[in-house]
Amino acid sequence: MDPQAFIRLSIGSLGLRFPMATVNNGKSGTSSYSCEIRLRGFPVQIVSIPFVSSPEAAPDSPTIASSFYLEKADLKALLTPGCFYAPHACLEIIVYTGRKGSHCGVGAKRQQIGTFKLEVSSEWGEGKPAILHSGWKGIGKSKQETGKPGAELHLRVKLDPDPRYVFQFEEETKLSPQIVQLQGNIRQPIFSCKFTRDRQSQADPLSAYGSSSLDGSSQEADRRERKGWKVKIHDLSGSAVAAAFITTPFVPSTGCDWVARSNPGAWLIVRPDACRPDSWLPWGKLEAWRERGMRDSICCRFHLLSEGQEGGELLMSEILVNAEKGGEFYIDTDRQVRAAATPLPSPQSSGDFAALSPAVGGFVMSCRVQGEGKSSKPLVQLAMRHVTCVEDAAIFMALAAAVDLSMEACRPFRRRIRRSNRNSW
Repeated sequence: MDPQAFIRLSIGSLGLRFPMATVNNGKSGTSSYSCEIRLRGFPVQIVSIPFVSSPEAAPDSPTIASSFYLEKADLKALLTPGCFYAPHACLEIIVYTGRKGSHCGVGAKRQQIGTFKLEVSSEWGEGKPAILHSGWKGIGKSKQETGKPGAELHLRVKLDPDPRYVFQFEEETKLSPQIVQLQGNIRQPIFSCKFTRDRQSQADPLSAYGSSSLDGSSQEADRRERKGWKVKIHDLSGSAVAAAFITTPFVPSTGCDWVARSNPGAWLIVRPDACRPDSWLPWGKLEAWRERGMRDSICCRFHLLSEGQEGGELLMSEILVNAEKGGEFYIDTDRQVRAAATPLPSPQSSGDFAALSPAVGGFVMSCRVQGEGKSSKPLVQLAMRHVTCVEDAAIFMALAAAVDLSMEACRPFRRRIRRSNRNSW
């Protein structure tokens, strides 16, 4: 398998300081500071910045505050002048005091402190590790007439090669499609996907794990619960190398007509046991439910199962995917750490569950799926460093299939209701 070239642009070691004269005039660590990190063509990222009270100190934390992942087409777009843009795109970090939002119904205004800019250059496409900036940088002037320097921003901007394998399901998961690897215009078959929801055979080793399958008409049963769904991933020789199956049925929660957070459906993701033929080992658990709101979302929560950890479960991802439009499920410790209360670990590879190192962070995998009722052909990206063999890639294909099928499993059950109550749920 040949990977595609990606680069990781990371921004970390953030800190903000002011000259002593400015601090004495009210700018102190009691204020809150944040920044908007902008790169043309990518969503704006907003992160907080710690205040550095000592003028001689510098942030020593290696924490990554923000990351962008760029492929060849992204770099080409950044280096091409646009009609309404400057000749060269820039990484732009705009620093504010205060936070955007409101307090007691009154809008909270932010004050811009300064801006850091770093021009995109052809160096970014060389595929070599590079530190683009490290240390303090003045981002504004003091309001005083003395002309003394104002705020200074500490940051470390780094480029790292981050090659990925890119796969796509050629048809909807329910149609048992082939899975191909994408490399430019080449679509190379790598796996096949077999989806079933029929009565489980006692000769099937997975029958020991799963719940009983559907009796009678699957359509009729799906009005009450969705269970017995199973996906097997086969390599080119026809051997099953990974699988996913429902262990907790997707059923409507009490008082509603959808799968709620209080009672999520669940999938078990398994891999073959190398020591025992026709046996399987648990690898991960995916839970899914529907979040109701102005725009419904499907929440997918993934735990890595590890015998070496107390409790045996490590939360790796919890992502909301737009139920109507679809979206992206991902495992990325940089993006998750910014949203999580506690740091999330990162697996070295999909086959080595005990070797977990928080120091090895960043992108692990992503899966892009379509919304409900749309033809979904999941697109999956895997970081090359987390794949040591074909079987490692297969287990992520099983996880991607489970995410895609969860979009269907979490659809409202559409019970027959009276016309007068049609809008009551």
